[in-house]
Amino acid sequence: MGILEKIAEIEKEISRTQKNKATEYHLGLLKAKLAKYRAQLLEPSKSAGAKGEGFDVMKSGDARVALIGFPSVGKSTFLSLMTSTESEAASYEFTTLTCIPGVIEYKGANIQLLDLPGIIEGAAQGKGRGRQVIAVARTADVVIMMLDATKGDVQRELLEKELESVGIRLNRTKPNIYFKPKKGGGLSYNSTVPLTQCSEKLVQLILHEYKIFNAEVLFREDCTPDEFIDVIVGNRVYMPCLYVYNKVDQISMEEVDRLARRPHSVVISCGMKLNLDYLLETLWEYLALICIYTKKRGERPDFNDAIIMRRGASVEHVCHRIHRTLASQFKYALVWGTSTKYSPQRVGLTHIMEHEDVIQIVKK
Repeated sequence: MGILEKIAEIEKEISRTQKNKATEYHLGLLKAKLAKYRAQLLEPSKSAGAKGEGFDVMKSGDARVALIGFPSVGKSTFLSLMTSTESEAASYEFTTLTCIPGVIEYKGANIQLLDLPGIIEGAAQGKGRGRQVIAVARTADVVIMMLDATKGDVQRELLEKELESVGIRLNRTKPNIYFKPKKGGGLSYNSTVPLTQCSEKLVQLILHEYKIFNAEVLFREDCTPDEFIDVIVGNRVYMPCLYVYNKVDQISMEEVDRLARRPHSVVISCGMKLNLDYLLETLWEYLALICIYTKKRGERPDFNDAIIMRRGASVEHVCHRIHRTLASQFKYALVWGTSTKYSPQRVGLTHIMEHEDVIQIVKK
């Protein structure tokens, strides 16, 4: 019995089992087994033959965005519209067969956009080069999921299921669980909040499935067994995702309104070039990038050349970006902008910068 058959068997068993108090331990065990087999699926086989052409594209620019979607939803058209790169687009499926990178220039930042081949159902098991596509998506900062607005919600559910099964968690934060395997001393289990979905017995059963008998577990929030399994496995990627509905010029206004009001969703039309500027604004928000301008003493700030940082960056991060030795020679900095109480404010290395702040660094 191969791994795929075992996975199918367990999924059938889970769908057959009623969810109630009596079956929660059984379901927890099944979920742990499922996660284990899926992890084995993702590992490359030992007897790998001749390697095919890989998708790995060198990371460049300030952020990386991956375009994922079914064949023929408009990914290549979107890339050609947004960037100066031309990706072949035609009205038949699988026009794009490898990864095509492009660069969006927006607010002084270079955002790398990757046009990936279309995913088909069963991609997580390796169908249609699905594994390589998903491996590239794991390295991105944000995933743009291109969906065909004329097809309803079927595509979205299938894609979410595919990404979920390979350990990509969309628009979710990491579960707040402290977990540390130990050499001995049994299982130490604690929680700082009342737990409604996980009990000590269930935690113990899941850990036994992974052959872990000595560990320290502390729940800081009410988590599901699935989230606890994610923490044990540890190779999960939590990333923001934008659901982009293309071809909205082919559906009714009521349907457009319904799709646009859904969380994390944007409606566009690549054919008629509708709403692309709003999509760029939303993408900027999701990437959490900020522009910081530098200023020399006695001169005006240089607004042409911004330093692009992540939101939450401190003065120390800015120093490292300018030059690696600057932080060690740092005396103080003068900052103008929204992060200060008054302008200019004299700040130290720990001061957190905000979008469009101006900084002047004084060395020792």
